Amino acid sequence: MAEPLCNAAVKKCKETMPQTPIFSSMLGSSCSGQVQPDMGERCVDPVYQDGNIVSGSLEALIERLVPTMDYYPDRTYIFTFLLSSRVFIHPHELLAKVGQICIKQKQQLETGTEAEKAKLKSFAAKIIQLLKEWTETFPYDFQDEKSMKELKEIAHRITQCDEENGTVKKIISQMTQNLLMALSARSQYQEIREKFRQPVTDKGTILKNKPQSTQKDILSVCCDPLILAQQLTHIELERVSNIYPEDLMQIVSHMDSLDNHKCRGDVTKTYNLEAYDNWFNCLSMLVATEICRVVKKKQRTRMVEFFIDVARECFNIGNFNSMMAIISGMNLSPVARLKKTWSKVKTAKFDVLEHHMDPSSNFCNYRTALQGAAQRSQTANSNREKIVIPVFNLFIKDIYFLHKIHTNRLPNGQINFKKFWEISRQIHDFLTWKQVECPFEKDKKIQSYLLTAPIYSEEALFIASFESEGPENHMEKDSWKTLRYKASLAHGAFADIHRHAIALYALLCTQLTVFSEP
Repeated sequence: MAEPLCNAAVKKCKETMPQTPIFSSMLGSSCSGQVQPDMGERCVDPVYQDGNIVSGSLEALIERLVPTMDYYPDRTYIFTFLLSSRVFIHPHELLAKVGQICIKQKQQLETGTEAEKAKLKSFAAKIIQLLKEWTETFPYDFQDEKSMKELKEIAHRITQCDEENGTVKKIISQMTQNLLMALSARSQYQEIREKFRQPVTDKGTILKNKPQSTQKDILSVCCDPLILAQQLTHIELERVSNIYPEDLMQIVSHMDSLDNHKCRGDVTKTYNLEAYDNWFNCLSMLVATEICRVVKKKQRTRMVEFFIDVARECFNIGNFNSMMAIISGMNLSPVARLKKTWSKVKTAKFDVLEHHMDPSSNFCNYRTALQGAAQRSQTANSNREKIVIPVFNLFIKDIYFLHKIHTNRLPNGQINFKKFWEISRQIHDFLTWKQVECPFEKDKKIQSYLLTAPIYSEEALFIASFESEGPENHMEKDSWKTLRYKASLAHGAFADIHRHAIALYALLCTQLTVFSEP
């Protein structure tokens, strides 16, 4: 019964406040439906340009967030401010300030005319709507006790506006319940992922033996490039679904360098980003492993052509991240040096893929393809056409450089809100794409192989590569000697450990026999 009440109240609330689609017109008219509150002589703070706030003090921006009797903030502004505010103020502190403004406005209405007192319910509905949007979009802001305490305090004040029938109290109860469920679900996911926080499977620098005829490879599990591309898309969307807007803002808040694309700062806040980045690396290394460990040149050529077809199918689907990972894997030195293999490969398709991922002009070709996929997604009638999975490393870099190029504050001390409009627009696009439900049938067998198949280390890849096609120059010969020497030492160390273990076991057996004699 609580849900219909909540929906009815929200519907009634929306009748009294303007609503526009978030980033409907690339920010140009995103606030066109917004009712401007009477700021009086304070119009200089915040500063507007073409109907949008471009700068302002933190206090003025917070004031713009809180509804009044005659005003409700545009959805685009709510999303952008709540997303960017964490750079300047903790969520619980922001909640406290919002609560103070609400109390002040409530007191003014209560001490006003009878007509103003009658508007208390309308004001309460608007505050509830704001809290509802906040808790649904950024539930992790309420993970600590301080934020929950502030939320409960505001909720308690608002329920006093409707003590007669208790409708507001029921709506707030439903909102709180939904929030707790969202926090619980995210916490459970984090616990599950913690169990699997192991480094990439490393085969070590062990000399490769001839594979047994029964040894699995990717072609024995799936020989259809389209199906494999679809399963990769499943994995991508599953990982993307667990990345939240506040995770992405850690790039702005905590990222000090781009070394290896690793996000600095609170590990618990950046783990989802790092886990997704690790998936890209795993897929690249898996592709290289599958190619290098094939002994016969004919089969190796087939494997290379297979992955080229998989990458092309990923491109057609709109899964650019898997496509880039596959291309990166085939461009790794242990694979790229296999000239005899590549001479037998029909490379026309690969050349087209590399053209799309050409890094020149800031990946201009890729960005054109991404824009085309995004436009297709907007007008699509089916989920198959809605899929857009950008190259995550490039997406992260775009946000990072937006952050680095533009300052957070202007020389006059005001927040450079124009910068955060653009950052939030890009993040909102990503959030829209991640919500697409994968339309392809899931194959657990194929996914299990993709996620658990052994992956060679860089040294093991070179060993496998040199065993497949011997070194061709002095540099490669020197590398090959060094790798074999390391491998022999590793074998020797393992043999010593094994020998000592057997000796220790024999000694223990002897001791046990002595102790057991009468």
